[in-house]
Amino acid sequence: MSTNPTQQTIEALAKEKGIEPEVIISAIEEAVRTASRKYYKTNEDLHARFNRETGQVDLFALKQIVAEVTDPATQVSIAEAQELYGDEAEVGMEIEFPKSTEVLGRIAAQTAKQVIFQKVREAERENIFAEYNQRIGEVMTGGVKRFENGDIVLELGRVEAVLPRKEQSRAESYAPGDRVRAVIKAVNRSAKGPQIVLSRTDAALLVKLFEQEVPEIYDGTVVIKGAVREAGDRAKVAVYSRERDVDPVGACVGMKGTRVQSIIRELRGEKIDIVEWSEDPVAFVTNALSPAKVQRVSIVDDHERVMEVVVEDKQLSLAIGKKGQNVRLAAKLTGWRIDIKSEEEKRREVEAQLERLEVPGEPGEPGEGEAPAPVLVLPDIHDEIVASLRDAGYQTAAEVAAASMETLMEVPGIDEGTAESVLASATAQAEAERLEAERLEAERIEAERIEAEQQAAGEQDENPPMEAASAAGEADATGETGEIEAGAEPAEAGEPPESDDEPAARDGEQQA
Repeated sequence: MSTNPTQQTIEALAKEKGIEPEVIISAIEEAVRTASRKYYKTNEDLHARFNRETGQVDLFALKQIVAEVTDPATQVSIAEAQELYGDEAEVGMEIEFPKSTEVLGRIAAQTAKQVIFQKVREAERENIFAEYNQRIGEVMTGGVKRFENGDIVLELGRVEAVLPRKEQSRAESYAPGDRVRAVIKAVNRSAKGPQIVLSRTDAALLVKLFEQEVPEIYDGTVVIKGAVREAGDRAKVAVYSRERDVDPVGACVGMKGTRVQSIIRELRGEKIDIVEWSEDPVAFVTNALSPAKVQRVSIVDDHERVMEVVVEDKQLSLAIGKKGQNVRLAAKLTGWRIDIKSEEEKRREVEAQLERLEVPGEPGEPGEGEAPAPVLVLPDIHDEIVASLRDAGYQTAAEVAAASMETLMEVPGIDEGTAESVLASATAQAEAERLEAERLEAERIEAERIEAEQQAAGEQDENPPMEAASAAGEADATGETGEIEAGAEPAEAGEPPESDDEPAARDGEQQA
């Protein structure tokens, strides 16, 4: 390190401001050059150079050697140059003519001081922006310094950051001096310097807290596939394990819930659902609706990412959640639109669809069991064109889709451009109708299966098994044939009937 006092001062200032000494030296040179131009008021090409040995700033005018001078401020003749530098001077070279800085005076010095401060401040701001812009998504801890119109200003070491009102959890409140952990959401440039924006509601805060609390996430064994929050109320986190032996949900919960409880305390009691991620969207949606138990899930529209979920009647309110919160978070986490229905609601819906398909027809209408007359529907096609197609004998979108361009152009009112639009609409509509028919058929089969199971269960309750019935009538049987006496009298009124369990037990004793 140089013993030059000026150099030492520059290095100390650079260390204090967190910038490079070269930035300050460049600012000093720029300041002297600016002050010199104001003093000399000339068109000369003035330059300043900091002398590291003496700590002084040398000022000089740079001129180009030419054969014939046209601008004395920036040019010098070859003859004059050779008088100063001898035969080494050649046309095209640039030479320096020293200028005095002692004559600049107090005003020039003040101008130089302002330029130096401005350059140092700009460099300091640029360093802060570059540093924190690379740290977006990191969790920072700062102290509450003051409040500004609902926003909280935090002190992060030598810089200030703002926690806007919209990024604050409604379950939290702070006082000056409180320590707050928040995630860096953005760094904005402003006239007052870079503004660091923090957040307590961003899902990135939840992810970072899990990384700090769960070693398996920190070392990459367990991966967080997604996280969604409604700050202050509830959050859902999808996790996945890269090793079969590691349970991702158990690792995040911790022994007796210690790991997740520390995160819940940090978020002021926010409930956190940890679910296992799956490549299978059906399994993922089923897990995401936790703690509700799902009966079955079916994909309604793969392109639009729509699913239908059926739950038990008692689980419906739990699956939907308070004000729809559970299903809303599950939809955000999975990226699927979820339509939740109870078993009773689904059963009524299927029955209504079956009734529409099997309604006995009036005179001139389809009879019982016959499908209703097909109706031609073409989205985005004018009603007059659709009417013309119906008049031409087209009854379904599939029939229109199977037609050729030439055939369609024979229909009145359809030209080549309209025919292309009709074909595109008919193809899409035919595919949609096919998928809908398949879905209805699957639901009809499922409804019949459920109805058959319910009927079988009802018959079993009403009619006990034959062996059990024989055992129940053993007391009234005659001889060894096991037949019940024809004249056996029924149980007296008020006498409790024998339960189904008792005959079964006796039959078991007989078999034993």
